[in-house]
Amino acid sequence: MLGVVEGRGADASLIRNNIIRFAVAQAFGSANSVIVYATGAIVGDMLAPNKALATFPISVFVVGMAACTLPMGAIARRYGRQAAFRTGTGAGMLSGLISALAVLLGSFWLFSAATFLGGAYAAAVLSFRFAAADCVPQEKRARALSIVMVGGVFAGVLGPQIVTHTMKLLPPYLFLASYLAQAGLALLCGLVLSGISLPRLAAEKTGAGRPLAVIVRQRKFIAAIICGVISYLLMNFIMTAAPLAMKMCGLSLASSDLGLQWHVIAMYAPSLFTGSLIARFGAGRMVMAGLLLTAAAIVTGLAGITETHFWSLLILLGLGWNFAFLGASSLVLECYRPEERTRVQAFNDFVVFGFVAVGSFISGGLLETYGWTMVCWVALPPLLLAAISLTATGAFRQKVKDHLDALDPLMADAMPSDSQ
Repeated sequence: MLGVVEGRGADASLIRNNIIRFAVAQAFGSANSVIVYATGAIVGDMLAPNKALATFPISVFVVGMAACTLPMGAIARRYGRQAAFRTGTGAGMLSGLISALAVLLGSFWLFSAATFLGGAYAAAVLSFRFAAADCVPQEKRARALSIVMVGGVFAGVLGPQIVTHTMKLLPPYLFLASYLAQAGLALLCGLVLSGISLPRLAAEKTGAGRPLAVIVRQRKFIAAIICGVISYLLMNFIMTAAPLAMKMCGLSLASSDLGLQWHVIAMYAPSLFTGSLIARFGAGRMVMAGLLLTAAAIVTGLAGITETHFWSLLILLGLGWNFAFLGASSLVLECYRPEERTRVQAFNDFVVFGFVAVGSFISGGLLETYGWTMVCWVALPPLLLAAISLTATGAFRQKVKDHLDALDPLMADAMPSDSQ
């Protein structure tokens, strides 16, 4: 989009303004998810007709995120990204307001509907990283993507602080003010996004491009989507179970909250340099590094149940997610033409969060039935599958071939290529 639009170079200050605004919007938008995760199960437990449904609103949030990725992509493709952003932030404002109303009325099902709208807002927030990457020239895309994700660091602090300082502000209704603040954050996010200039490509208006079935058959795309699915699925799967597991192991809620805060920081803080690492070593290598860090997190979880073990697991899990998911997203960027972007990006996020939604429903039940050790063991086979797919499809080898090509074209020709 920006960077090169119909052959014209965009002004550097305009690009910089867009990237900064996307990063700020990411902070406000991601805080929405943090607030839902911090309060959803507590409010669910207060309002649910059956205590077994306490985590149901959080699962509905993830379902809303998965269900709305394709519609958000369709809106962006037909009417432009700004229309999708306005739709998403509107859903975010409604989510906060309806959540507040549900607390006032004591309605569990109304609260669950509100979290679905929160998921729709989160689906729009997911597109920020791709939109930012489309704002810059090809060689700068991984860097732009990672800069925007840094906004999540501030969300990891902003969300919990808002909950802490507002949850008892309007007694006797716990979290009522928190949800009003959540709506206010969505409004601020919309205002920040309104200052972004995103002209659409002419080809994007005509619906040109290859059929989606052709694009998704690329070996590199297959590797990207498998690794994106598994890295996000395992992060959400383990993160959802960890706080309850800590409680079951006799650790305090304060310890759990602090562990989650450092987990969120570990998820987003490396984005300051992840883009540079991707540019230097290649997206495939960064995905592999992320998978290894996730494996280290699981091994840590199997090694013990002390506070140190849980905190170390959560930090390693966040780092692994950052490298693997951003690396997988960078691989996706290499698989489509400009006119195909919104369809491919929306399809990628739809598949990723469809699987994440499934994982969110089974995590708590698996923990309650079989215990924390089983949660960790179940996470290992998908991790192995991701590593095998990355190696088999050639995405991991491509950067090596590029280096060899620079040294000796004949040597590079001996390496198998990543055919599309």
